[in-house]
Amino acid sequence: MQPWHSQDQHVVRLDWGPTAAEELTAYAVASGSPVCAVIVDVLSFTTCVSVAADRGTTVHPYPRRDDGARAFAAERRATLAVPRSRSRAEGGVSLSPSSIRAADALPDLVLPSPNGSTIASGLAGAGAQVVAASLRDRSAVAAWLVDWLDSTVGATTPPAVVVVPAGERWPDGSLRPAVEDLWGAGSVVAALAGRLEHRAGPLLLSPEAEASGTAWLAVEDRLDEALASCASGRELVEQGWPDDVAVAAELDTSEAVPVLADGAFTAYGR
Repeated sequence: MQPWHSQDQHVVRLDWGPTAAEELTAYAVASGSPVCAVIVDVLSFTTCVSVAADRGTTVHPYPRRDDGARAFAAERRATLAVPRSRSRAEGGVSLSPSSIRAADALPDLVLPSPNGSTIASGLAGAGAQVVAASLRDRSAVAAWLVDWLDSTVGATTPPAVVVVPAGERWPDGSLRPAVEDLWGAGSVVAALAGRLEHRAGPLLLSPEAEASGTAWLAVEDRLDEALASCASGRELVEQGWPDDVAVAAELDTSEAVPVLADGAFTAYGR
């Protein structure tokens, strides 16, 4: 990564998808900065992680959808989330926050996801502390980030908060920037900037991060409508999953911050 792409003149940085997330993180780590990366995948990975965290469930991200997921779950004695289409026919837990909420006792859950899980694995490998953020827990995540920033006081190189809107995938595997993830990322950025108002200034937010906050302000007063009418929301609603969009829109309803440690997300409660 070239310096001009690194956003290294700012504390809070933002870029899309797994490649940019790993590159931003690796660059900051190589520069000596403590790094916290915030994954945002509103429909639906990080919303699922948030609902699971409220239940005390440990979430093991699995970065692919393949036959290895079953063995991965068995090794951890965990429930394996199945595709939504399969859960409709067979029942059980899927990458659907409403299915996680409705499930019986769920101590451990494996969530295969080519977006959120893939990014989580890559960021941890690049050397970042990783948290999962959604609209449900964005204020709690922002408060946690303030504590994390305070813990880095005295570091020889300024810290970096790398915010990663996950986006979706086109059929050819290329990145589809998803506006709901831009809003979710911006909601975290706005909450964090509000808590750091006394420290705010041109060096706090990169232009990319600032733009996400502006996008959030455009929809925060009509969140339900915006989520249901964006491309990803319409896809879920028209395929029969409106409850998942409604769960994703539960703004600031969770105080549990999902933090990745030893390959799994567990709730850090404030």
